[in-house]
Amino acid sequence: MLTEIIREAWIALKRNYTRTFLTMLGIVWGIATVTLLIAYGSSFRNILVGGFNAFGKSVVIAWPGQTSEQPGGQRAGKKVLLEQADLDMVKANAPLVKYACRETVRRPGIAYQDRLVGTAAIRGVCPEYGEMRNEVPSEGRWISSSDEIERRRVCFLGGRIREQLFSGRPAVGEFVTIAGVRFEVIGVMQRKIQLSNYFSSDDESVWIPYASAGDLWNTRHAAVMVFEPIAPQFEKRAMAQVLAAVATRQQFSPTDPKAFQMFGRDEFRPVIDAITIGLEVLLAFVGALTLGIGGVGVMNIMLVSVEERIREIGLRRALGAKKSHIKLQFLAETLLIMLLGGAIGVVISYLVAAAVGTLPLMGPLFEDDSGRGDIHLHISSMTLMVSTLVLLLVGVISGLVPALRASKLDPVEALRYE
Repeated sequence: MLTEIIREAWIALKRNYTRTFLTMLGIVWGIATVTLLIAYGSSFRNILVGGFNAFGKSVVIAWPGQTSEQPGGQRAGKKVLLEQADLDMVKANAPLVKYACRETVRRPGIAYQDRLVGTAAIRGVCPEYGEMRNEVPSEGRWISSSDEIERRRVCFLGGRIREQLFSGRPAVGEFVTIAGVRFEVIGVMQRKIQLSNYFSSDDESVWIPYASAGDLWNTRHAAVMVFEPIAPQFEKRAMAQVLAAVATRQQFSPTDPKAFQMFGRDEFRPVIDAITIGLEVLLAFVGALTLGIGGVGVMNIMLVSVEERIREIGLRRALGAKKSHIKLQFLAETLLIMLLGGAIGVVISYLVAAAVGTLPLMGPLFEDDSGRGDIHLHISSMTLMVSTLVLLLVGVISGLVPALRASKLDPVEALRYE
């Protein structure tokens, strides 16, 4: 029966090729718009999330401050200083912390031959820092535990610093001068699409072992403590354990908001989700409205078709056709128009995506020409699924009104209709 209904629907649509084609154009335009807008929103979300993840997927930065409360007779305004003993306390008393290390930073300048970058942030860190902060080498390697233990004078360069010093030439194995001391370049990083940072962007930073930083300046007191929980969902509890450990040793209240401040990814996540999901929903809604306009056009044409075929409907009813048969017939015609238009629209969206290629977004901002930070109109299976569901929904709504009207016609009155 279904095959027969589809065949009859196809015959009915072929009666007026021009009208069917023009009606279908609205659907083609609508489904192409929905598909491309959803693809754009998905790519935008991936780039934005990737830009925030470049900071570290679940890393927490802890900043020492000054006490504002007076626990146990201690005076308010006492400066909190991060020492090795604080790090040892955290490692011993915070089981939810996977990695933790101190970080120290200065700007003594870095030079290679006659080139000098005086604004580069020289950051002394531990070997685990690279994994915590997603510092992935494009050439060479990251700082190792042996570098830290043996106080090796080695460094890892951010993407922009590498370009400023070496201008595209190989950097690994070369020697640079930091505060008058020679350091060997063991690794470099590509330009990083990064939407959050502290001290300086990773592109404009140089990393050296924390122990080696002690050869350049006094590193007894660190600038910050960097740590990562054993899993992202334990971030808040890990922060509480770190705060309790440092507060116990430094003798300040763990409820003191100014003594030890922390900055974690949980503070980012709601903002990221609100921006990206909100944009995706908005773009999908705009596309659905465009498709809905095409659906209204289909509904109008099908209502005209009902008026033109009143006598045919009356004759079919007189020959024994049920209301449900008439209803299914017009609904099938509407859905056939929608599906054919949808298929053509999907093909066009693929052609448009291939022709457009990439659209600039973060690339120009970060001077990156690799395309990693730009919009790619990739039409995924999920995008097609969402587009198809929207198409079917609009098709059913558009076809239901003409189908109901046709099925409710009185057979006798329909046969008399001129």
